[in-house]
Amino acid sequence: MSMHLQKEIEKLKKMVLSLSAVVEDSVQKAVAAIETRDAALAMEVIETDPEIDQAEIDVEEECLKILALHQPVAIDLRFIVAVLKMNNDLERIGDLAVNVAKRASFVCRHATIDAPSGFTPMARKTLEMLRESLDALMNMDAERARHVLAADDEVDNLNREMFQKVFRAIRKNPENIEVLQSYLSATRYLERIADCATNVAEDVIYMMEGRIVRHGTG
Repeated sequence: MSMHLQKEIEKLKKMVLSLSAVVEDSVQKAVAAIETRDAALAMEVIETDPEIDQAEIDVEEECLKILALHQPVAIDLRFIVAVLKMNNDLERIGDLAVNVAKRASFVCRHATIDAPSGFTPMARKTLEMLRESLDALMNMDAERARHVLAADDEVDNLNREMFQKVFRAIRKNPENIEVLQSYLSATRYLERIADCATNVAEDVIYMMEGRIVRHGTG
């Protein structure tokens, strides 16, 4: 690798890690906003979204610049391709955090009810998956990325359980249907965040090993 390409790659890594940190912070704040009924925190997440969108554009432009100027091969090319893919997932996670924050805002404006018992365990597991996928990215750790893949089924199961709990709660207290539906919507967004975290983990494995695990070929 030429010295100039190496500097460009290092710059790109820093940009991706910076974007990852902002995205993770947004998800954590969105979850906290709905759990604590904190409308100000929810608004903070919503207002951060343009920053994430711009960072995603900057990362993509940096990738395209490196491809055009240096025509990288082998592991450097895999790295650029993986970054382009995970960049989209990170931006998507930011959007989903905003959706959770909007549900939090709605909950804050309505009657206080206890959150369905399955919400917090699912939120914690989703945050754990996201954190581990980003740690795998920061440390270029394919083994840690595999831990994320193994956890995805657990989040799917928690999502199904949450649906059943909300359905029962609505039947018991139909006057709370709108707030309960907000929790259910937030749960679906968390499940999608977990899916995006899985995508990032798969891209880390591809980056480090050149193996595509998304279709079971890794």
